Amino acid sequence: MSNNDIVPGFDEEKDDSLKIKLQKVDTVEGCLVLYLTGYIDTYNSNFFQKRVTRAVEAGYIRLIFNCGGLNYVSSTGIGSFTAFLKAVKPRGGDLVLLEIQPKVYEVFQLLGFSQFFNIKDNLEESIDFFTSEGKTGVSDIFPKIFQCPICSKRLKATKAGRFRCSECKTILAIDKNGNVFLG
Repeated sequence: MSNNDIVPGFDEEKDDSLKIKLQKVDTVEGCLVLYLTGYIDTYNSNFFQKRVTRAVEAGYIRLIFNCGGLNYVSSTGIGSFTAFLKAVKPRGGDLVLLEIQPKVYEVFQLLGFSQFFNIKDNLEESIDFFTSEGKTGVSDIFPKIFQCPICSKRLKATKAGRFRCSECKTILAIDKNGNVFLG
């Protein structure tokens, strides 16, 4: 099955620096695995965003990015993943990153993003994340104690919404599931 069979027009544009292969997950509605090979930087992040946005617009809101073949991600590339998260969350979706190379994971950690993303070791764990999602009670989430992703200050949220870290003044948002995001 080609990428265009899964997401019409997906391969209209190509970029030799980043190859994306799609695989549909039949056991989870709206779930797609994106195998990334190459790198994501300032120059090809727009290409990357356009391709993934096309998949989201085609109804794929549960995205699993297999980063095993990704040897570099710049801060702009990480911004792309953040944009995808913002695009799928309101639609009831989420994203998982798996098989992240140590060098790439380091960039996520340095920028404080390793806490925002669901990072799994393998495809089975990633699919399990989506199949078990939503089966826990929401009432026991708040109040939630967590660390600011920027300065590591311990914070407490009594309900979902936006607020500012008392230490570094970063604007944070927390959703009804207790997930924390930048601004």
